[in-house]
Amino acid sequence: MKTLKILLIEDDMIEVMKMNRTISSLKLNHKIIEANNGEEALNILRKKDELPDVILLDLNMPKINGIEFLKILKEDDVLKYIPTIILTTSSNQKDLLECYEIGVAGYVLKPLKYEDYVSKIEKLLAYWSINELKKI
Repeated sequence: MKTLKILLIEDDMIEVMKMNRTISSLKLNHKIIEANNGEEALNILRKKDELPDVILLDLNMPKINGIEFLKILKEDDVLKYIPTIILTTSSNQKDLLECYEIGVAGYVLKPLKYEDYVSKIEKLLAYWSINELKKI
């Protein structure tokens, strides 16, 4: 499995810690780049020096929410190719549909139990680490 550069866009520090703990406990060598909101993430991406292989995006965030961020991302000729997976607690069908209409690569609900979370993240990252990703 190849090592992924993952941009995690998440405003909840507990969720960020949970992701880092999961990657560590699974002994994965993926590199996590953290952004606390969509605005910060866009600043990281616009530098275009070290683009992520995959973006994990929370929907409910201050400043720019997940859906607004996705729309901006998909309008950029370079950034639109980065697979973006929604990682959220929202099972709202309107959100789900809108994300897929914009062009999201996946929509994953965060489970409440930590063991279930680890299992989902493991499968998600295993899938993307065997994919052929566009080199930008």
